Amino acid sequence: MKIFEPEIIAFCCHYCAYTAADMAGSKRIFYPPNIKIIRVPCTGKVAAIHILKALEKGADGVYVAGCLDGDCHFKNGNTRARQRIKYLQDYLMDIGWETERLAMINMSAGMGEYFAKTALEFTDTIRRLGPNPVKKIIEKQTAI
Repeated sequence: MKIFEPEIIAFCCHYCAYTAADMAGSKRIFYPPNIKIIRVPCTGKVAAIHILKALEKGADGVYVAGCLDGDCHFKNGNTRARQRIKYLQDYLMDIGWETERLAMINMSAGMGEYFAKTALEFTDTIRRLGPNPVKKIIEKQTAI
């Protein structure tokens, strides 16, 4: 039987998380190739619609990775992002989805190992949850 390989979108802040991912790559630290990184200027710029569109289009999980608390290059962008993630997790719960499909992760630019570790952990979590429920709806519609 084929192992489920989830599609994961990671919105990474340019200053910290994206640099940490780059460091992981430079140091040849393995993290799952199913993580699709989208570089953003700040996690505070990731609107709820971006996250919901990623899920609607079939992403099995989404995480927003930004600067450490108190170290945002845009003062409080990561705080706004954390509030947005909490709001969207509540929304996912209201519609019957697992809240673990969405996460906020904080790291500094020098945390390449941590980026890889969290990417592995998030992938394992999503693998345990299974495919995005939207994929089942799409499969039923295409079978008709």
